[in-house]
Amino acid sequence: MTAHHTQSMIDSYGRKISYLRVSVTDRCDLRCNYCMPKGFKGFEEPAHWLSHAEMARVIGLFVQLGVCKVRLTGGEPLMRKGVADLAARITAMPQVRDLSLSTNATTLARHAASLKEAGVQRLNVSLDSLDAARFAEITGRDVLADVLQGLQAAREVGFAPIKLNCVVNAQTPPDDIEQLLQFTLDNGFILRLIENMPIGSTGQQFQHANLTHMGAVIAQRYHLVPSLDTSDSGPARYWTSGQSGAPVLGVITPMSQHFCETCNRVRLTVDGTLHLCLGQENSVPLGRMLRQGANDAELVAAIKAGIAAKPERHEFNSKRAQVVRFMSQTGG
Repeated sequence: MTAHHTQSMIDSYGRKISYLRVSVTDRCDLRCNYCMPKGFKGFEEPAHWLSHAEMARVIGLFVQLGVCKVRLTGGEPLMRKGVADLAARITAMPQVRDLSLSTNATTLARHAASLKEAGVQRLNVSLDSLDAARFAEITGRDVLADVLQGLQAAREVGFAPIKLNCVVNAQTPPDDIEQLLQFTLDNGFILRLIENMPIGSTGQQFQHANLTHMGAVIAQRYHLVPSLDTSDSGPARYWTSGQSGAPVLGVITPMSQHFCETCNRVRLTVDGTLHLCLGQENSVPLGRMLRQGANDAELVAAIKAGIAAKPERHEFNSKRAQVVRFMSQTGG
């Protein structure tokens, strides 16, 4: 790949795009009821998956254009062989200052050390309940013990802090949230509560909970104070325990208080499709172009054209049924 001076990608609303989320697979070993239907078989054909070399090439182009933050996602990224090798390729790009990975942690105990060695800096772990029966009901599998083992392994190899992502809807028992928060406080994690989004029929079946209000109530109950450090908080708003100043609770509120005006991210799927907004269907077929022989200049032009067409905001509240693809097909 030819060297270029790092540029910046500014969309038509003045937002600087500096964050790329890369789905290395759309497959998952869980079937979370808000994400993927039971019995779902519509996965991308392996022949259409970008190889790790192809992914690194495309990611490198985004990095040349100003992306400095990359997250590897899925589906469940640890189901794809060689993810640590891909991570090492990304770490070798000097402009990348932040490489993270989202996982359900069912196999994290086996992979934590290799991910750390490859240069992954941060982990986000999906964990919606500490009640084993409730966890199995949400995910379709009784593997909570494996997740907890994965978290312990991640701590032992030095990942810190670890963020726990809990998707909350109107049916989520308050006890689940309080138990997760206490677990977070006891173990030095960060709990992030995320409003359920109407993505695909699975996401559309649940009514979202207003976490703008709920987060403030929980914070008050646990004597937490708003975090003053917003330098790298992304879409989350955080509270701290007031002792160390480190965040312990955050809320992500795409429904009750959206953050579209500060959106700095785009998503690349396993087949190389660039999605510009979770709540819209705009996309750019970079993978298809690459497979048809496009050179770097042509791919860069397509990326820039896509960024210029990035929508102003999602329309989850006004058009609940608009996004038909499932969350697992887009990437977290």
